[in-house]
Amino acid sequence: MRFHRLTLVASVFLTVAMSLVALLFEYSNSVAFQNQNNFYLTLFACVVLIFVLNYVILDYLFNVYGKRQVKEISTILPEGINPDTANEMNLRELGERVSEFSQKNATEMGTMKEMETYRKEYIGNVSHELKTPLFSIQGYVETLMDGGVENLAIRDKYLERIDKSVERLLNIVKDLDMINQYESGEIKLNICSFDINSVIREIIDLLDLEAVRKDARVQLQTVSPQIFVNADKQKISQVLINLISNAIHYANRDKAQITIKTTILKNKVLVTVEDNGMGIKPEVLPRIFERFYRVETSRNRNDGGSGLGLAIVKHILDAHGENISVESVYLEGTRFTFLLEKSN
Repeated sequence: MRFHRLTLVASVFLTVAMSLVALLFEYSNSVAFQNQNNFYLTLFACVVLIFVLNYVILDYLFNVYGKRQVKEISTILPEGINPDTANEMNLRELGERVSEFSQKNATEMGTMKEMETYRKEYIGNVSHELKTPLFSIQGYVETLMDGGVENLAIRDKYLERIDKSVERLLNIVKDLDMINQYESGEIKLNICSFDINSVIREIIDLLDLEAVRKDARVQLQTVSPQIFVNADKQKISQVLINLISNAIHYANRDKAQITIKTTILKNKVLVTVEDNGMGIKPEVLPRIFERFYRVETSRNRNDGGSGLGLAIVKHILDAHGENISVESVYLEGTRFTFLLEKSN
């Protein structure tokens, strides 16, 4: 380890100081002063000698000090810096290495804090989703036990509500189990060739009653009557059901329109689900694929959804090696798009 610049500066200052002392001494010596040649020669020799001695001594002292400091620092060095090689570094290089590790640790700490925040939010959401139907069931059962069962109208109505609450609980547990299986890689895809337009038409018929209740019109626009893709038919059907069902639920205007488009792009098929509903605010758009994240909390819960639909959609498409993108203008509408491999 070297401190050349510091040693050089310190040597110059000490040399100047000591030379001034020597100069005063020579002036006080009348014999040497009478011979100017001897005076200048002596002064030059003194300056050179003092500078060399200062440089050698200071260089030695600074290096001893530096090695001692590095040795002390090496005892608390982050993992990845060998204390033996640390002695060969200069302090600047060592500082840069320590700074890099500090930044890395700071990044890791930030990630851990984000994960902890997400964990708390996730647990809170799960608890809330399960608590709502459980409390409903508890209330209905207590009413029936307190004599409501004798009234046939109350009994039938409450038993129907209990059935819906139990169904909602089962849907939440089923969706959670599905997401956990996707994340652990336990679900295998059953890839086959099928007509995506045929699947979309079946889903439109399946959700027709729901669309009628919302006064929403659902239609398919395609470039060809039949377009075949290679994918897991059952899981892609689930993706489309979630997207189209969400679009119907958010149809909050007269003559709501939901359009599903299929377009061929070379070896891919582009699927678009577009609506003219309430749209999504820009600040919440990046979070809509998170578990239990709700764009309109009260409304979604009244509809009885698990809050996991879009998270499942993303996992299914990730498993297919495809991404899903979303564009939305608040109070104007939303568009979801994803690609599937075209079948030859």
